[in-house]
Amino acid sequence: MNKILIVFTGGTFSMKIDEETKAAVPHFHGKELLDMIPEINQYAKISMYEFGNYPGPHMTPELMLKLSKKIKKFVKRKDIDGIIITHGTDTLEETAYFLDLTVNTTKPIVVIGAMKTSTEPDWDGPRNLIDAIHVCNNPNSRKMGVLVCLNGEINAASEVTKTHTEDIETFHSLDFGALGFVDRGKVFFNRAPRKLETISTDKIVSNVDLIKVYAGMNEKFFKFSADSGTKGIVVEAMGVGNVPPKAFDGIKYAISKNIPIVLVSRCPAGETLDIYGYPGAGKWLKQIGVIFADYLNGQKARIKLMICLGKTKDMKRIRKFFEG
Repeated sequence: MNKILIVFTGGTFSMKIDEETKAAVPHFHGKELLDMIPEINQYAKISMYEFGNYPGPHMTPELMLKLSKKIKKFVKRKDIDGIIITHGTDTLEETAYFLDLTVNTTKPIVVIGAMKTSTEPDWDGPRNLIDAIHVCNNPNSRKMGVLVCLNGEINAASEVTKTHTEDIETFHSLDFGALGFVDRGKVFFNRAPRKLETISTDKIVSNVDLIKVYAGMNEKFFKFSADSGTKGIVVEAMGVGNVPPKAFDGIKYAISKNIPIVLVSRCPAGETLDIYGYPGAGKWLKQIGVIFADYLNGQKARIKLMICLGKTKDMKRIRKFFEG
């Protein structure tokens, strides 16, 4: 039997409904949760590590870095064949992508969560955990980067996003589709991740802002961000990568301060391109030095920029990480 380590970080997976407030709150620790799902022991030799009991919104880039350093140590151990990480779904895609970029291993790493608490009759935690064990046990899961497995669907950490606030079927790869799925214990892969990369660094720069563009936007948020000491800005632009003229002026101001600007789209799917030439459009943004982030969404591009800045301040190297 494979030896699988389960790392608990918290999230809805570990919550229960508080009787007084009638709201979900952190409650169970790792061992208690494993005792509630004893059937997992028939699939692998299970061990556990308690990283914390954080709701998804309480996860920070600094905690992600700390978790990454722990996982790097775990994957080097000969008595660990695969790792499963439980996580709050609100920031699951960010932590999963952080690990995908910073942990270099052939061993399977699977991030899971739950949309329902253990005190709800349709708690999805056990199924997600068992599915993740099957994924770890499957030899095709090696060399696939960090995987995300919920509701029977397997997605790449670099591609997946949370698409619905409370639906169990919320995690999807909108541009390229799932890598595969788990059906009654059997794992099926249809493809490999579109892109696998590792950025080797032990530090990050977390002071990176994410600014969403809207109709009629002016320069004030970009100027405020630049003047308040940000080290990088991710812009969620319109369409394939266009902004209003006054917002363009704000971006140009930030560029003049030698702040790296990374462009994504506020659309839920699609890439950024410099195919329009009117004032504020992609051609203009490209000319002043804005970095285009391919298919990444805003939250993922921010994670990547923080990691890149932890490795280098050279704008050409940062651009190469995003644009190839």
